[in-house]
Amino acid sequence: MSDTPIRIATRGSPLARAQAEEVAARLRSAHGLPEEMTEVVVFQTSGDRIQDRALAEAGGKGLFTKELEEALLDGRADIAVHSAKDMPTVLPDGLVLTAYLEREDVRDAFLSRVAGSLAELDAGAVVGTASLRRQALVRRLRPDLKVVTFRGNVQTRLRKLEEGEVQATLLALAGLKRLGAEHEATGVLGLDDFPPALGQGAITVETRADDARVIPLIAAIDHAPTAAALTCERAFLAVLDGSCRTPIAGHAVIDGDRLRFRGLVLSPDGTQEFEAIAAGAAGDAEAIGRTAGEDIVARAGTEFLAALKALS
Repeated sequence: MSDTPIRIATRGSPLARAQAEEVAARLRSAHGLPEEMTEVVVFQTSGDRIQDRALAEAGGKGLFTKELEEALLDGRADIAVHSAKDMPTVLPDGLVLTAYLEREDVRDAFLSRVAGSLAELDAGAVVGTASLRRQALVRRLRPDLKVVTFRGNVQTRLRKLEEGEVQATLLALAGLKRLGAEHEATGVLGLDDFPPALGQGAITVETRADDARVIPLIAAIDHAPTAAALTCERAFLAVLDGSCRTPIAGHAVIDGDRLRFRGLVLSPDGTQEFEAIAAGAAGDAEAIGRTAGEDIVARAGTEFLAALKALS
């Protein structure tokens, strides 16, 4: 292989850098590379700069990927490392998702300094989260709570929690684990009541579609079961035209050569929901996700889904 280092584009948050370093370490291990053959390059994204409003108002989840993808396309980076849940379903021409690392815990963590669980919060307590999915799920379970938009990286949100800006917040347990901060979680929310974001817990690697040098190297760190699960989830999301403008949850589980999937679409206030449950061969992951999405569209109707986007 070339003696040119593999340049790894990432956002600058501690979690994003930890994920990029994990990809770098796995690449070095898989190919016996010295440390200097991987180089992490930090870019600030629009999503990092915009902190005063919900992402849905600012343009959606592509705000966390745009600058990294531009660096790929103009040659400043060879790969980009993302949280899979941040990835739009349509990528820029010339770019592809080449690998997924083995998925971490997909559940959401509950964090509070005044209550042991969501159920124990006093009526009227303030819960902060920027995720429309989490907002809708909280409102579904506890309509008596006040839910507010709460932006920032993990460290910022922990600080705001300590300062009493909110009484509770929710974070991906996978992110806390990758930061060595799992101890910050007061509790963990169950998947039945609180299904995760599509792609939650997974790290994905994006490359140029024609990069003959890099793609074979990245293929060595791909985790096939995670790739199948995410293929299903992203197909479901694509049918629903999902972004952070719509409260959508879902989770695919691989068991041997079989796949089970549950998807959920909610109204922002949590009072309406449409659920799809599907199963089949793992090799049919994309078709299973697409069929589940089409089932929800058929039952919910395009007017319901359009109304959700108009409200968000």
